[in-house]
Amino acid sequence: MTLPTSTRLVLDPPRAYAAPLSTAAFKRRPEDFRVEEILGFAADGGEGHVLMLVEKRGLDTLAVLRRLARSSGSSPRDWGFAGLKDRWALTRQWYTAPARTQAAAAWREISEELSDGSGYRVIESWPHSRKLKRGAVKGNRFRIVLGGVTATAEALAERFAQIAQRGVPNYFGPQRFGHGLSNLAQVDAWVAGAPLPSEREARAFVFSSARSLLFNAVLAQRVCDQTWDRLLPGEFVNLDRSRSFFVAEAVDDTLVDRLHRADIHPTGPLFGRGESPAGEAGVAEAGVLEPYSAIRQALLQAGLEAARRPLRVVPRDCRWALEDQELTVEFSLSAGAYATTVLAEVVALVDGDLPEPDEDGG
Repeated sequence: MTLPTSTRLVLDPPRAYAAPLSTAAFKRRPEDFRVEEILGFAADGGEGHVLMLVEKRGLDTLAVLRRLARSSGSSPRDWGFAGLKDRWALTRQWYTAPARTQAAAAWREISEELSDGSGYRVIESWPHSRKLKRGAVKGNRFRIVLGGVTATAEALAERFAQIAQRGVPNYFGPQRFGHGLSNLAQVDAWVAGAPLPSEREARAFVFSSARSLLFNAVLAQRVCDQTWDRLLPGEFVNLDRSRSFFVAEAVDDTLVDRLHRADIHPTGPLFGRGESPAGEAGVAEAGVLEPYSAIRQALLQAGLEAARRPLRVVPRDCRWALEDQELTVEFSLSAGAYATTVLAEVVALVDGDLPEPDEDGG
């Protein structure tokens, strides 16, 4: 690749806390990684669509969507979903189907089990008025089992207490960059002049990988500077678990208190056309992004609009248990955050028997 040398720091980003407490075997079987979407609203009883909760194992989000669409004789384009979930996991996520396919109650009879043990089943289905859009969920609840953990319960308790208080850097996980960095290879080729993929989803992966790379670069530097959980003058500030932002031209005691209570968070760029932070925050961000001028220019030419993403995420309702070197962790995260970024601040993850996931974790 011809991406800047600083990219290495982005792909293996610095951690906020001390060294990992142990290695840990990760995703030895799909049931070791359970995810359930927190929708944040209920079906409204409308006539246009069917809102359904689907449990899947060993299949990615789009594969299940295509199978459901085919089973009802409808087009995948007419279906909706809120986020991509790992293939190598046991997940529950929401979809919408066009109401013309069949009655909502009839969907609860639908399931499919494949010869390799993968499959899916519809758990709930309700009449709903709108097609589900990407990003529409409030968050995700995780239950993760890790093996071979040699850390003491005392050390784990201290680390989890720190994370509950301060949160963790909200990095995009390695899944975003593709198996073997395949998505980044496409970004590199695109920036060098190759055409974008013709399929909409494939183009979206290129754009999101490029923007995720720039975001992780900014966050990695803020972690090195120990400002990932601090506000800088000129910062775009995020209201916790929302898409609302405001500019902090100055940082006063009220903002510092709200930051400590995890009511607000500093942010980094999802690069595109639009306003950039000012003051100290703007200077710091511009300095990190300068080596990525070719990617920035390509994103601007593609017409992407700028957005912001919190630099930190605070796990909620975190519980853990250690027994016979097996660590079970449960927590919820806001939409778009990765469970692996939380785990990486506690243990060094070692791949289990399953292949590397190829979809987003949150």
